[in-house]
Amino acid sequence: MALFERGGPGRADEYISTSDVATRALSVTVVENDFVEEVYRKLAPNYDWFFGPTLHPGRLQAIQRMGIKPTDRILEVGVGTGINAVLYPRECSVTGIDFSAEMLLRGERRLARKGRTNVRLLEMDAAAMAFPDNSFDIVYAPYLISVVPDPVTVVTEMRRVCRPGGRVIILNHFRSPNGLLAWFERLISPLTLYAGFKADLDLPAFLAQADLHPVSIEKVNVPRLWSLVTCVKA
Repeated sequence: MALFERGGPGRADEYISTSDVATRALSVTVVENDFVEEVYRKLAPNYDWFFGPTLHPGRLQAIQRMGIKPTDRILEVGVGTGINAVLYPRECSVTGIDFSAEMLLRGERRLARKGRTNVRLLEMDAAAMAFPDNSFDIVYAPYLISVVPDPVTVVTEMRRVCRPGGRVIILNHFRSPNGLLAWFERLISPLTLYAGFKADLDLPAFLAQADLHPVSIEKVNVPRLWSLVTCVKA
């Protein structure tokens, strides 16, 4: 059964119910690829320490929800240091891409240590992927969408390379529906970007503008400030 949560069960259309979602800004923060690359070059040596344990429950829940089959072809967009890459079953085929060479270097080392041969890592811009249409069964972006310059373009590419009937899955922090907390997230978003993410990405506007139709939205991690959004490509 599909599960929609906003502190409790709800409907998908609650996330896109206001009339301005198709036109309003996704975030107050503007970012370019060069800036992102430099931020993650600096974060790479300590990324696992900062974002490993705190965000790991969401990673585990996402993998569990995928129900991965041995024949599945999986694309992880924003694979980083490969924390997720070692969680996949060894029988499936996994491709991981990232814009940061520094992060990928650490990912390659992790895969070598763990003896993982079913995962390949490629340096690539998520907004312009070099894969044919319909190449993957599952296309997954963990903790990525709130840092890329153009989230809508990235999701369009994710959907393009996903086969019909396959799943597009996004794990990310989105701006709170609580007015006071949302105001605070907008305020600090230009600063949190230096830690690798925008704090104020608007989920309803993102879903509408990316033409995403989720089959489930679940809150993950503690505190439950991150959302696991699962969509099926028509």
